[in-house]
Amino acid sequence: MKICILSDSHDRGPMLATAIAEAKTRGAECVLHCGDLIGTNTLLASLKLDLPIHVIHGNNLGDPVSISRLACRSDGQLQYHGNDADLTLHGRRIFMTHYPHIGEAFACAGDYDLVCCGHSHEPAIRCLDTVKGGQTWLVNPGTVAGLGAPAATWIFADLDSMDFDLQELER
Repeated sequence: MKICILSDSHDRGPMLATAIAEAKTRGAECVLHCGDLIGTNTLLASLKLDLPIHVIHGNNLGDPVSISRLACRSDGQLQYHGNDADLTLHGRRIFMTHYPHIGEAFACAGDYDLVCCGHSHEPAIRCLDTVKGGQTWLVNPGTVAGLGAPAATWIFADLDSMDFDLQELER
């Protein structure tokens, strides 16, 4: 299963939709948004792309009531998880948080195959050793809005092979 991992869209709806559309053309079946979405208007163009979207809110909370209402009216397409999300996709245990330090702690605990985070606006893809003797991937897609970063970035991931490909949006 291929997925789109992104974060920190900060009300930049067109950039968010562009990344999701590109991921969909490459075969993505699901979107994980690691926080700082801000508001419902940011999501409207992306929801038209007809992919399931999992969202957490991050430190720029925006309007969680409006996002929750939109999720309730989306027939399950938009799933708003609050502070973090514990998911199973294609047999892979996935944890989403906004903060990299929390992501690293969850990755090192060894209960997940993949931990996704955001916040720093700095992309990173790392495989960490866990306290249970295994390994967990920790990925931060940077910022799809490109704010405070050299580029607007997101990650195209394959859950079968656990390959993670950092993508850059053209500005």
